[in-house]
Amino acid sequence: MTDIELIHGDSLQALKGYTDNHFDVAIVDPPYGLGFDGEKTSMTISPNMESERKKFWKGKKVNQYTKKDWDKEVPPKEYWDELFRVSKNQIVWGGNHFELPQSRGWIFWDKKMDKGFSLADGELAWTSFDKGVKKFEYLWAGFKKKKPIKRIHPTQKPIDLYRFCLKYYTCEGDLILDTHLGSGSIAIACHYMKRKLIGYEIDKEYYDAACKRFKEQTMQQALW
Repeated sequence: MTDIELIHGDSLQALKGYTDNHFDVAIVDPPYGLGFDGEKTSMTISPNMESERKKFWKGKKVNQYTKKDWDKEVPPKEYWDELFRVSKNQIVWGGNHFELPQSRGWIFWDKKMDKGFSLADGELAWTSFDKGVKKFEYLWAGFKKKKPIKRIHPTQKPIDLYRFCLKYYTCEGDLILDTHLGSGSIAIACHYMKRKLIGYEIDKEYYDAACKRFKEQTMQQALW
């Protein structure tokens, strides 16, 4: 296999073909069952923030992806059984939405939200690692982001977040599994951090966008 292998297909069916502990670490971000891509149809923001938001988006396309209705249900028990079988350790974003074993090794992503936002201050990841809670700070509050980025997936996460996970929970050369590739941020991080990855994305449009993004990012690095 190549170091980074991105696959269009159903990850649950694929997992059944792997041997026990095939992957060193599974880093996944499965559907939370919140509905409509986990996005709210409305949110509360302060008047000042609303004015700033309108100025920012004037003349711009708000989203670079198609909204789809894939987030109605959480993964079935079979998914979790297979995930834990084929990987030695796991990091599950949105772990607070699922029934997972007790753990003290959570990750908190502090999104540096402004007080005017009604959304959560950050996101949680459950991990199977027996270590203390780790905190990652990175501005990711609606249109406000630490770095300008084209958003191609509704639950897109920054590359630096995955760099953080790889740095503290994996080793160079480890084989990583991602069952819900989404925007492909993890693939770019694995490429930079010299980790191997097998990533699955069931939606063809999102898969194609992730592959294109990965090629563009790695091509830029090669030119330097």
